[in-house]
Order: sequence, then structure tokens, then C-alpha cells
Amino acid sequence: MSELQETMIKQLSEAVLEMDEDLTEELSQDYIKNGFNAFDGISRGLADGMNRAGVLYEEEEYFIPELLVCSDAMYKGLDILKPHLEYAENEEKMKAVVGVVEGDTHDIGKNLFKIMLETQGFEVYDLGRDVPPIEFVEKAKEVKADVIGLSTLMTTTMDNMKVVINILKEKNMKDDTIVMVGGGPISQSFADKIGADGYAPEASKSARMAKELVSKLKDSKLN
Repeated sequence: MSELQETMIKQLSEAVLEMDEDLTEELSQDYIKNGFNAFDGISRGLADGMNRAGVLYEEEEYFIPELLVCSDAMYKGLDILKPHLEYAENEEKMKAVVGVVEGDTHDIGKNLFKIMLETQGFEVYDLGRDVPPIEFVEKAKEVKADVIGLSTLMTTTMDNMKVVINILKEKNMKDDTIVMVGGGPISQSFADKIGADGYAPEASKSARMAKELVSKLKDSKLN
């Protein structure tokens, strides 16, 4: 990666963190004009800035209004970079159902995860925000989803992730479905505690992990 690309990626991250929509838009256009890789610009630039804003939110330096302005800046950049993404071509399209759990309407992380899943070759069904647990399971059954991605930014709604997993177990679907969890208050220990299959603090890592877990699950069924 060239020094100029590294610099521009850092500038993209900083512009999102500083809530500067105009600068994010301008930098994104310059980034594409230079012929740089859109995925790096999103994952290491725009998404990195959003992740850093999330850390400041956890440290109570940023609050919801700041996060929303950061996300507006990020989306300005995404609108420019996303059309230039190169999508993985899989012979068999993997399927994912994603959404924000019931009681929460903050969808920044979920939207990023959706984009990153698409770059990994997934067909993604987005249920949106404030989604009741049963709807995740019903949609997964309907489309024969390989992955369910659950997101929340609030501690008060985390338990709804466990409810989804419990319903999957009741319907004998858990062994065939990879459950990924993510969002500001989510940790590896919480994911382990509720029986989720995967967690990563960053959307791009989480999407790669989802793909690996699906591949392992499919391989284990062949053996």
C-alpha cells in the first residue's frame, strides 16, 4: 500500500471521527480518483473512524448525538466508495439475516456489518431496527440462512440476543445456523455466555469470521 493511500485512509478515519461530512465526501472522491481499493477505504478508513467514535461513546466523551453525526459523515463516504467495491464470487451464495434487536434503533454497526458481509459474497436480508427475536428465526428459516447477525448499541437490549438463540434451539435450527453478535456493549465473554458462535469488535473482521465459520460448518457436514 502506498504512502499516499495510507495517509488518505487515516484522513478518512479522522474526518468521520471529527464529524466532518463535507471533508469525508471530498476525501472519498479523491481516494477513488487515485484508483485506491474501496474495501480498504471503508474498513480501515470510514469504519475505523466509526469504531473510534464508538470507543469515545463508551468512555462517555461522545454521546448519541455525536455518534449520529459521525454516522452521517461515514454514510457520505460510503455512498461514494460502495459502488467501487469488488464482491467475492462464490459458486454457492451464502445467506445472512441481519438486524438490530428489539428495543434498539441504532443501526450504524448493523449497516456496516451488512456491507462487509456483501463484500465476502453473502446475500444479505436486512430486517432493519427494533426486530423481535422470533422475526430473525422466521426469516432465517424462510431463506435458509447460514448466518444470523444480531446488533445492539444498548446494554438494556442485549438479552434479546440470547432469546434469539433460545428460539433457534427450540426449533432445532441452532446446529445449522451461525449466530454472530456485535455492537458497543458486546464482548467475547458475553458472546460465549449466551452461546453465540462469533463476535469481533470490527465489522470487517466479523464478516470474515462469519464466512470462515460457515465454511467450517459446511465442511463438517460433508465429513
